[in-house]
Amino acid sequence: MKYKFKPYSKNIIFLDTEFSSLDPYVGEILSVGLVKLTGEELYLELEHSGPVDPWVKKNILPTLKMPKVSRQEAAKQIKKFVGGEKPYMVSMINQYDFIYICKLFGREDKSVFHWLPIDFASVLWALGINPESYYPEDKENFFKMINIDASKYKMHNALDDAKLLREVYLKMAGEK
Repeated sequence: MKYKFKPYSKNIIFLDTEFSSLDPYVGEILSVGLVKLTGEELYLELEHSGPVDPWVKKNILPTLKMPKVSRQEAAKQIKKFVGGEKPYMVSMINQYDFIYICKLFGREDKSVFHWLPIDFASVLWALGINPESYYPEDKENFFKMINIDASKYKMHNALDDAKLLREVYLKMAGEK
């Protein structure tokens, strides 16, 4: 394959969040999906009663169907799932995911992941791939370039987004 890389570490977890606002001062996590390199996964939907951006109200809220957990319960389950090895968090657009995970855990316990999150959009950019082509609606459609059927994943579902990222990562790392 033309686009390939050699990972620095196998101590990683793929993560995606859906959140109530792009404004991190008012937004909160609505759902979170985590997938280990082994394929083990965790998906949670969180209780939320605060403001929600119009796009989120239209595109995310209708898809949230699971029983909701408190922020404290979500942090507890994520911490248990992640374990004590402080894996690298790999996400497509890590600046939002990492901020919202840090907000979830609070000031005292930000260390559930390695302090340096891995931004997969930057990996694509460094390989000469337009990061916006990662989305199936884009005319360049990166998934066709690397022969992955993205249609089996539901976009803007935190777990499906994390699973898709894992599949892409494995393919580009030559492990699939």
